[in-house]
Amino acid sequence: MSEEVMTQDVKVIIFQLKDEEYGVEVEQVRSIERVLHITRVPSTPDFVEGVINLRGVVTPIIDLRKRFDIEGIDHSEATRVIIVTVGEMDVGLVVDSANDVIDIPKDAIEPPPEVVGGLEAAYIRGVAKLEKRLLILLNLDKVLNPDELEDIQEMERDA
Repeated sequence: MSEEVMTQDVKVIIFQLKDEEYGVEVEQVRSIERVLHITRVPSTPDFVEGVINLRGVVTPIIDLRKRFDIEGIDHSEATRVIIVTVGEMDVGLVVDSANDVIDIPKDAIEPPPEVVGGLEAAYIRGVAKLEKRLLILLNLDKVLNPDELEDIQEMERDA
């Protein structure tokens, strides 16, 4: 039985930041939304855009470009907010576009390369090679560390 589990595919949502494709597991994604009005919240880290009211729930919004130190751009028609569950809370991730849902064979996923230096390496769960595509799979638990999650939860309560 455990052999079957090892060969199962991983279903991921593919999104774009600048020229790179990233993936998050479907199980962690609650929805994909167009960019709604974001209310800025003072005294938050620069990668926290603010909060949105999503169907009556105040949801913190994180700009992944800022989080990963990628040059910022204005939101466009293609910009999306991927609502993910991290720990016990929902968080919105602003991405350039959300392209696809695909199945990735587990054996196509490799650990993050050691060459990837800096803090960003901690955010990467693995790299998937699919034909001519190279997908960076994110470890959402590391994208927001527990202290930041606690700060964001307080921000959510105060909003």
